[in-house]
Amino acid sequence: MSNPTDTDTGPTPTGQLTAATATALLGGEQQRNPISRAQIETVLYRSVAGISLIFALQSVPAMIDQFGERRPIGALIVGFALGLSIFSVVIASLARRGVRTTTTIVATIYVAALVAWPFLMLDRDAVLDGKPWIWYLCTVATSCAAIAFPLRWAAIYTVVIPVMYGIIRLLPAGGQAELVLALLDVVYATLLGAVVLIIIYMLRQATDAVDVAQSNALHKYALAVRQHATEVERVEVDSIVHDTVLATLLSAAGAHTVKGAELAATMAHNAIARLDEAGAEPTDDAGRVPFSRLAGRIRQAASALACTFTVVENTIEPLTMPEQASEALYSATVQAMVNSMQHAGPVDDSFGRTVSMGASLTGGATIDVSDQGVGFDLAAVPSGRLGLRLSIQGRVESAGGTASVRTSPGHGTTVAIHWPAPEQPSDLDAQPDLDAQPGRSA
Repeated sequence: MSNPTDTDTGPTPTGQLTAATATALLGGEQQRNPISRAQIETVLYRSVAGISLIFALQSVPAMIDQFGERRPIGALIVGFALGLSIFSVVIASLARRGVRTTTTIVATIYVAALVAWPFLMLDRDAVLDGKPWIWYLCTVATSCAAIAFPLRWAAIYTVVIPVMYGIIRLLPAGGQAELVLALLDVVYATLLGAVVLIIIYMLRQATDAVDVAQSNALHKYALAVRQHATEVERVEVDSIVHDTVLATLLSAAGAHTVKGAELAATMAHNAIARLDEAGAEPTDDAGRVPFSRLAGRIRQAASALACTFTVVENTIEPLTMPEQASEALYSATVQAMVNSMQHAGPVDDSFGRTVSMGASLTGGATIDVSDQGVGFDLAAVPSGRLGLRLSIQGRVESAGGTASVRTSPGHGTTVAIHWPAPEQPSDLDAQPDLDAQPGRSA
């Protein structure tokens, strides 16, 4: 059974969403994860990396053929730098880390290679045979710029780089091609780079729009869920207040002793406090409060009762819980103590009634209200009695916890409250109501 204050949007133990769930949705929306954008970026990175690798391999035969016409050291440095940077883009795209950095390096090294190309020839007046092998990497450079740079700078790069190559193509170091042939190469490289840039830009814009629409839809859904949950919780609070006030009136009507009058006064005080809470403006129940604060409130409530309760606390400092759960556990614990006073019978004040609070092995909270009273037979309780289910079990389960009772005639009673609920269902589900029964002690 899950805690209804978690960010899970599934059903709560009562089959309804709580306001805490809606608040968690609203809070999570502010730090949304753009799934669509992340996916399309991965596709773009790997596509550019694959194209770069293919064009790089295509340039290897031409680079080997033209190696003898260029200065060996310079040719090796340019070829090694471009090859290593393109290989780093492939690795980064697979790891999805550092892609923009590696593509920036490729675009920068290619510019440096174009500038240095005429100066790497052994004979600057000798005409290069065929196209420079660096031509095959022009599209690689513009594609990497489209990934790495903002739109404006990527567009400038897509135009300037082909023009730089066209100038080299007219020189002897570039094969001294005719002007028309050089212009055709420039136009071809520019158009191909522009197409890649436009595709990348349009895909990014489209996925951004999808992410915004998804975020707005989640926001509207969370608001609707919160409004629904607020109405559900208001009904639950009304039923709990009704139960508390009714028990107070019945206790006051049957108060014929001083102790009974003190008990009725205490219950009336608690009922008034519940009415004040119900009339107050609802608060954000997604906030967490320390368990130690709840323990202090329970200790104060126990000291205000007419009977003596021994309060035991074990390892509660690190534990926190949602405010909604804290309020539910407090109300259920006080109700269990009141029931013990009403039905346990004569009990020794020295450790006769105890309230034990501590952290469970699973990191949750446990509260046990025990007495050494007369106890009762669970099987003998009519199934139509619903007091305990509403006043204790209903409160705890509405906050994602569970409550169970252990009792037998002559051996006292223990009400065990656990938050959050364990995996197995509460055994109280199969038990009849135990409230207002003769001999009931919890």
